[in-house]
Amino acid sequence: MYTVKLNTGSDMPIVGLGTFKLRGQELVVQTVETALKLGYRSIDTAAVYRNEKDIAIALKQFCPKHSVERKDLFITSKLAPKNQGYEEAKAAALRSLESLGLDYLDLYLVHWPGKQGMVREDERNKQYRKDTWRALEELHKDGRLRAIGVSNYTVRHMEELLKHCQVKPAVLQIEHHPELQQNELMSLCREHDVHFQAYSSLGTGKLLTHPSVQQTATKYNRTPAQVLLRWAVQRGIGVIPKSTNPQHLKDNIHIFDFALEEEDMGSLDGLEAGTHFCWDPQHVA
Repeated sequence: MYTVKLNTGSDMPIVGLGTFKLRGQELVVQTVETALKLGYRSIDTAAVYRNEKDIAIALKQFCPKHSVERKDLFITSKLAPKNQGYEEAKAAALRSLESLGLDYLDLYLVHWPGKQGMVREDERNKQYRKDTWRALEELHKDGRLRAIGVSNYTVRHMEELLKHCQVKPAVLQIEHHPELQQNELMSLCREHDVHFQAYSSLGTGKLLTHPSVQQTATKYNRTPAQVLLRWAVQRGIGVIPKSTNPQHLKDNIHIFDFALEEEDMGSLDGLEAGTHFCWDPQHVA
């Protein structure tokens, strides 16, 4: 598996298994086992996905079967927006560790820049973010969180964090695909050695039928999903596609035996439209 080097010195697989909306113990366990068998070693979850305990069951049951040790895995979870704040964040991170049955997390992200229950424009969000980050820094320093980062932060949120943090974020996870490339944000991350990781690489599935994507897929005899994922990793961007379909899981990780030509990369780059298929954090104070 190809990896990226985080600013902590750790290696993170550039392709991981996304688990958003993956619910139900049987389906979670089955999907995780298939992923492990196919060579996935990175699993991305979150408190709000409500599947941490089921992922723990799968790991405990199938890691020995497939000769996967804890050091081979890269497990990410995220802080629920309702748990922003120093005490709440610390307790929530420890709950995620307990739910996943782990002594440490490889990466823990602040899921959203605002606190649940507050209007987006409320200036108190800034203090909650600051207090939350302090809690994560402490858990990072004592080894419980090997790396810490953020999700859904804009340029403004990132600049604010970089001004006050003692530990720089290792990762920014954000919606990213050809129609929403977030180049200013990507440049900021690269300037500060923060890995830029994409979610919704397929545009919640809507980009799979885009004529340019389909045309490129036909040219390389690949699936549209493989083209979109290859476009991202060829730019050095991590991806976490989610699927419960064994063939799709296999396809999504087999993107390292071909490369898109420069003109095809340029064609996909040209699809930029500022289109959010998910959430837009721009108005969170």
